[in-house]
Amino acid sequence: MLQENVAQGSFDEVLLEDGFYVLKIQNDASDFQKVTRQIDSTFIQFHFCLKGRAKFIFNEGRYALDVSEENSLLLYNTQMDLPMNLELAPNSWMVSIIMTIRKFHSLFSKEADFIPFLVEGNKEKKYYAQEGVSPGIAVILSQMMNYNLHPSIKQLYIKGKVYELISLYFNKSADADAEQCPFLVDEDNVKRIRKAKEIIISRMSEPPSLAELAQEIGLSLKKLKEGFKQIYGDSVYSFLFDYKMEHARKLLESGQHNVNEVGLRVGYSTSSHFISAFKKKYGTTPKKYVMSLAN
Repeated sequence: MLQENVAQGSFDEVLLEDGFYVLKIQNDASDFQKVTRQIDSTFIQFHFCLKGRAKFIFNEGRYALDVSEENSLLLYNTQMDLPMNLELAPNSWMVSIIMTIRKFHSLFSKEADFIPFLVEGNKEKKYYAQEGVSPGIAVILSQMMNYNLHPSIKQLYIKGKVYELISLYFNKSADADAEQCPFLVDEDNVKRIRKAKEIIISRMSEPPSLAELAQEIGLSLKKLKEGFKQIYGDSVYSFLFDYKMEHARKLLESGQHNVNEVGLRVGYSTSSHFISAFKKKYGTTPKKYVMSLAN
């Protein structure tokens, strides 16, 4: 039902319950990897590209959707089957969550009208959405790809992460809709906000103040704050905190840097401040986290 060419990568399917599963696909080869799977119209699909790029092909090649790094694709169509026909580029990673529409609806209360396809009049329609991955979701996806747990609790761990991910995915403010928000329709504004993101990431150890950042990208402080929240779902510094902690976690996992060095790399002049920040984010100290990797 799956596959081609998974020798130099990995394909892991975690069945969480009947009609609800996660696919983790890594293509570490130098060639494209093809993955096919039958998925019928009773399912909703969430696809997240952590690294590289992927192409979803429909209608026997007549239509395709590209999903690039740090972007997602949501597919929902009660009128026709949407089988997975995926081409994963070299050095690309993908996480897909597939669940029945019935299961998906059971996760939300009857008041969940802010989700377009849960509104009564849209339940029988198709719905496709492509959007960027927030730092919070990126952290969860990374945790789903890289964990060191006893096989007996793998299913429970992944299920918890999926619920957390879906909660964040739909945690959008009402004014983040481009149709209601003129800011997001202005392409120049969006480019400036993306530039702001690049600046704070490239200078994460010594980030500019909000006023300096606003001046550098050529927007008012108010537009910077509002636009960043609308595009990335978080304030500038909250986004940066999540990014720094995720970067720190990856550096610790590499085993090439000690705790002090990692703290300095992400902008903490004292190890105690870094340890406190890391514990706030992950509920454990950097040292204990590194020790858990060796178990």
